[in-house]
Amino acid sequence: MKKFNIRKVLDGLTAVSSSSSSSSASAQPGNRENDLIQETLQSEHFQLCKTVRHGFPYQPSAMAFDPVQKILAIGTQTGALRLFGRAGVECYCQHESGSAVIQLQFLINEGALVSGLADDSIHLWNLRQKIPAILHSLKFTRERITFCHLPFQSKWLYIGTERGNIHIVNVESFTLSGYVIMWNKAIELSSKTHPGPVVHISDNPMDEGKLLIGFECGIVVLWDLKSKKADYRYSYDEAIHSVAWHHEGKQFVCSHSDGTLTTWNIRSPAKPAQITTPHGKQPKDGKKPEPCKPILKVEYKTTRAGDPFMILSGGLSYDTVGRRACLTVMHGKSTAVLEMDYPIVDFLTLCETPYPNDYQEPYAVVALLEKDLVVIDLAQTGYPIFENPYPLTIHESPVTCCEYFADCPDELIPALYSVGSRQKRQGYSKKEWPISGGNWGQGTQSYPEIIITGHADGSVKFWDASALMLQVLYKLKTAKVFEKARNKEEKPSTDIVDEDPFAIQSLTWCPESRMLCVAGVSAHVIVYRFSKQEVTTEEVQLLEVRMQCELNDVDSPDGAGDHASAVSTPGASSSPQSSAPQTHLSSSSNNSTEGLRDNVPCLKVRSTPLKQSPGYQVELVIQLVWVSGEPPQQITSLAVNSAYGLVVFGNGNGLVVVDYLQKTLLLNVSTAELYGSSDPHQRQPRSPRKARQPSGGLCDGHDGSTALEDRCKSPTSGCVSSDSPCHSDEDSKLNFFERVKSKSRLLSKSVANDFAKMSWKFSLAADQKQDDAKDNSFSRSRSSSVTSIDKESREVISSLHFCDSLSRKSDVAASPSLWVGTSVGTMLGISFNVPSTPEQRLQQTVGVSFCGSVVRLKGGILHMALMDSSGSLQPSASECWYDLNAPEEEREKTRRRRPASPPSSQENQDTYYAVVCSEKQAKVVALPSQNCIFEHNITETSYVLRADVVVMPAGICIACFCANGHIMTLSLPSLRPLLDVNYLPLTDMRIARTFCFSNLGQALYLTSPTEIQRITYSQETCDNLQEMLGELFTPVETPEAPNRGFFKGLFGGGAQSLDREDLFGELAAGKASRSLAQHIPGPGSMEGMKGAASGVVGELARARIALDERGQKLSELEERSAAMMASADSFSKHAHDVMLKYKDKKWYQL
Repeated sequence: MKKFNIRKVLDGLTAVSSSSSSSSASAQPGNRENDLIQETLQSEHFQLCKTVRHGFPYQPSAMAFDPVQKILAIGTQTGALRLFGRAGVECYCQHESGSAVIQLQFLINEGALVSGLADDSIHLWNLRQKIPAILHSLKFTRERITFCHLPFQSKWLYIGTERGNIHIVNVESFTLSGYVIMWNKAIELSSKTHPGPVVHISDNPMDEGKLLIGFECGIVVLWDLKSKKADYRYSYDEAIHSVAWHHEGKQFVCSHSDGTLTTWNIRSPAKPAQITTPHGKQPKDGKKPEPCKPILKVEYKTTRAGDPFMILSGGLSYDTVGRRACLTVMHGKSTAVLEMDYPIVDFLTLCETPYPNDYQEPYAVVALLEKDLVVIDLAQTGYPIFENPYPLTIHESPVTCCEYFADCPDELIPALYSVGSRQKRQGYSKKEWPISGGNWGQGTQSYPEIIITGHADGSVKFWDASALMLQVLYKLKTAKVFEKARNKEEKPSTDIVDEDPFAIQSLTWCPESRMLCVAGVSAHVIVYRFSKQEVTTEEVQLLEVRMQCELNDVDSPDGAGDHASAVSTPGASSSPQSSAPQTHLSSSSNNSTEGLRDNVPCLKVRSTPLKQSPGYQVELVIQLVWVSGEPPQQITSLAVNSAYGLVVFGNGNGLVVVDYLQKTLLLNVSTAELYGSSDPHQRQPRSPRKARQPSGGLCDGHDGSTALEDRCKSPTSGCVSSDSPCHSDEDSKLNFFERVKSKSRLLSKSVANDFAKMSWKFSLAADQKQDDAKDNSFSRSRSSSVTSIDKESREVISSLHFCDSLSRKSDVAASPSLWVGTSVGTMLGISFNVPSTPEQRLQQTVGVSFCGSVVRLKGGILHMALMDSSGSLQPSASECWYDLNAPEEEREKTRRRRPASPPSSQENQDTYYAVVCSEKQAKVVALPSQNCIFEHNITETSYVLRADVVVMPAGICIACFCANGHIMTLSLPSLRPLLDVNYLPLTDMRIARTFCFSNLGQALYLTSPTEIQRITYSQETCDNLQEMLGELFTPVETPEAPNRGFFKGLFGGGAQSLDREDLFGELAAGKASRSLAQHIPGPGSMEGMKGAASGVVGELARARIALDERGQKLSELEERSAAMMASADSFSKHAHDVMLKYKDKKWYQL
């Protein structure tokens, strides 16, 4: 364990730096007791690896199912492979080439999978290990792969190509057979032109020696493998999409591009036995039905005690324009058309038997859609769907923000589950989920983990992420608070975004108090409180705020005030929406003389009573309003503190602090006012709007002829005419203040002026941080230098942190504080005087004082945290959760405040350390002296996207994710680099928007619009990962083959087997051309795959097998020893008899 002496840090610090990072430190005076901080984290505590991927496979392209193991595999257009078993058993793997997966084939009950890719390669995956790996690969170089077929319990894989040929691969050795079916021999003279690619291959269920080959042009060939010639050829004048056998092998069905199904008897190739158009209109004059859309796939499944099922996708009539994709189930005389929410990629029918020559007994259909996975119950009337246990609804609405909380309070997940279980839909199938293979992992890490996702439709989802699983707990719809436009004509003209006005931009959550605060793209903030009681809110509490940014809008000379001094009532204690002047303010001044919108919010809060179910219930809605024709600027930072009862947010205009307990505006100041007299930018008290262009796309265009002087006038100035709406604004404000004064709340003139200030909205510059509901419209703040003093640029509030700290050099006792980080690298302090008792807290105003600048860094501030003198992380003070709607006595039992920070400081003694991380560097600053004791330049050529101070099992550290893909950790307080891995180059802004770290070495990001990738940077988690992952393969006996019956066995009517080795082996068929395909061996072999199983189960199985083999060998040895002893006895007896016989005879008598 290394000890860092702060007094002698320059002598004892070992420089650990690279070309892009460096560390420096300065000594800090103080007492020796507080100088010594022990650091327990070392580089060996860190390792980076992926853990698990959740969500729906992005851009799915193929699907397969193992009916014995009950495992589902899905391939995607990006070469990903997702495997699903029972709930909680998921696996992700990736083809290195990244080519689209066009087909998947299980080696049923063998723990292996064959994948065919669009780059004409096939791969054999070993599923008997927890992280599947490729055993063999075969890359075709001269022909394009179009179709693959692997018969049940066969080791020979048929591969159809674009040229119409069929090649055969041994899946054990992944070598090509010399046996090839050429297209010209297959069709011979039945067609004068090339038949097109192979679109189907299957063997006759009753005769493995007969292979059915479907060509795209409409020709089907029944090929005899033994005689190497075609038995029958079937021709139809429409292109074929799929073929399906009847289980008796006497009939097959083809689906065609004109929406028809043709049924063929194998011995009648002249014409189809039946032609049907499931969705075609039948003309009365007997003519051919009108053509329909192609039937992309058909499956023909028989039942022992009823009519067969014919299931198909596509085939709808062309006049059904705009109709959603459908799956059609034809059973006997009934036809059910099941509409899907998204286009169908593929579907599979799940049957009771894996044998194709038996009654199939279908019980479910798995439909793979573009953005969903649906399983339909065929056994129940109405064909209900199964309730999906996988977390595939992450993308139900596009994810716009994400937060990750590890090691949460134990009671949180049950509480969220109890309120979320009431939101579940009804009408699901009563049967268990049919994809039930695999086993759960045996991991020891069981701390509660919660993921919160914000979405474009305004919804917020809580997920249980414990033990590498993911399950939705609760869904909150924030859009319920607002009035919704019924159509586009009713869409309010005050919207600042074209689509998704309710989208969640950022959120903050306090797990201890369960307070939730969300910020939306329409410049609104909603505060939620958790309750187990259902309530009806008659009127939603609303607070409208005008963000101020101009310094010359103050009437009185002392209006700006000395911000470094304490202000008892720094903001207007405005009442919520129930006050008439506030409502009048937002409605009466919608238009000005120039037709500009003013004092109106972007969204309209609902005026009707709101029924709120148990769960998160609205406490307060805060909206920024339009200012003189300019829309409010989007919110860039957000924080809430339950112990203080405050919510704070900021943007490019300034900072707003709201008391959500009293429902009042506490503070509304520009960024410049936070500095007070210590402002390093030397701003001029004038409107910075003179050289600014209207923000493109975010606000309505203005008439350029409008006089600049008129547009820049402050509504509080005396130059505004008496009959202008702005003047009525002022009147309404004065009336409002009179009402407030009547409630015995004193407001100084400066405070009233502060609240009445009117500011111009500044568009976010290209280098500011802004989120949009769309996946690809995120830009990140990148301040190139903090020395720039451009008077026209906007300083954005980029980070906020509540703590009990010493924010001034003169402070001797910790007080409730707010740290404000800006985009130019300044950390500012604000101190609060919070009334001590709950009764006083609801009656007295919270006092505020500005502490000025604490520290400066390069780049925008991303994260701030507080450490005590022992090096422990000091969490923000919080109030333990209590149900506000519960009975009074029950509420008082649970209500208590978590203890605040430790003891106060003595004079000239630093007892706290502020940890500040920006886009470029990190600093550790001693408090209250504000001496920088450690400094580290994280990156010179890139910038940090996300930084968090995280708690590891062995200590605390800073975790950073850079735009160049590096993930780094720095020790605290010395800022030594402990981990630096080039993990993920920033190829998509979605990653930047959703990447987040959590405690105990966990992190996640949205790797695609539908999937969450979880990673760990903890060595301990990496070591335990194998045990934590689930098992895909479990030992299951293959069902017995169907009984052929006495008469079928006697007269040869049963299934005919085929010794494929005699046909396709090297001795019979010879070697294939070496130039046709290239074999690429994998890390293992088929023999190794069959004998190996990973994890504890595999070890036990191998030990048991070894013991069985040893026992068998010992038994054989014992038998051989007994046989040798018996032989020896026999020989001895025989020798004794011979001796007695010849004992008394002479030699000549012999």
